[in-house]
Amino acid sequence: MKLSVVILNYNVRYFLELCLKSVEAALVGISAEIIVVDNASKDESCDMVESKFPKVKLIQNTENLGFSKGNNQGVAVAKGEYICILNPDTVVAEDSFKILLNFAEDQPNMGILGCKLIDGQGQFLPESKRHIPTPKVSVEKMLGRTDGYYVPELANDAIGTVDILVGAFMVLKKEVYDRVGGFDEDYFMYGDDIDLSYKILKLGYQNMYNGQTTVIHYKGESTLKDKVYAQRFYGAMQIFYKKHFKSNLGFNMLVWLGVRAATLMQKPEKTSNKRQKHAVFISKDKHSALEKVFGTNLKVSANLENYQKHTTYILDNNHLSFKQMIATLEHAPKNSDVTFKILPKSSNFILGSNSAKHQGEVLSF
Repeated sequence: MKLSVVILNYNVRYFLELCLKSVEAALVGISAEIIVVDNASKDESCDMVESKFPKVKLIQNTENLGFSKGNNQGVAVAKGEYICILNPDTVVAEDSFKILLNFAEDQPNMGILGCKLIDGQGQFLPESKRHIPTPKVSVEKMLGRTDGYYVPELANDAIGTVDILVGAFMVLKKEVYDRVGGFDEDYFMYGDDIDLSYKILKLGYQNMYNGQTTVIHYKGESTLKDKVYAQRFYGAMQIFYKKHFKSNLGFNMLVWLGVRAATLMQKPEKTSNKRQKHAVFISKDKHSALEKVFGTNLKVSANLENYQKHTTYILDNNHLSFKQMIATLEHAPKNSDVTFKILPKSSNFILGSNSAKHQGEVLSF
């Protein structure tokens, strides 16, 4: 078997359904399997997987074991030569895995392979490619200087070596994953992808970024920017520094002050998922249920040619491929007056997110 896609899920039933539909479409012609590890979700995630995706291997935990342990569970039963660690709030294109696997076959010393990630509005996510967060780099990031943390010198559409890749989407050989012991289970959430990337680098492998394929990562579903996030993220970074860098009192104090400052300054933001004045359904067909939701504000268009302000564009997966929908987001104007939602094929809901900092919106009908 060539590929095992491991998806760790926690309470994102609708985003998981969209993710699984995109993954199934992307695995056509590839010898592959999908493994979903559920960390004791309280929604209907597991029932949905069992009823709609019977071929998926489902592991149901009775408690939330965290990101590292949950993914390690999935990889432990994986049979693929390659592993893809994938967040449930992602959408992949039909050719994403083919592009990346073909590329990987020509890289004899490859560690982790990542790709271009965008949010639900088409904004590039800079954590797609990062430098090693040394103590100096991390202090600069705390002060708002991020060029040393991210990799702006490598174009978003380019191919090149990078140090750190993001756990929302990682492709690597299972033997490499096993050789470093997988994700370090000292991390409950956050920092685990940095640690895995760094451990693989230290063994002499090259981590790589391939911007020739793009994946949507709604992000707000798994990374809420609140005080708990700040505490967990900087706490994870403390674990990373203790493991991989020489400890000194001055730096430990600086990190502690950074955690305190980030926690105190973090303010809950108002939701950005406000309903737009107008809606355009990009499809060949009318949709009676959507018409009931949006009323006379809903228009139907087979093509998206000109963007209108204060408008939500609903992309019909029955009409558009995942790759076409991803490209639509990438090329859209980057402002808050134009937003997007996706209607998955053969589904009774639409979903989307207007910001990577907030949970998205699901409308069922």
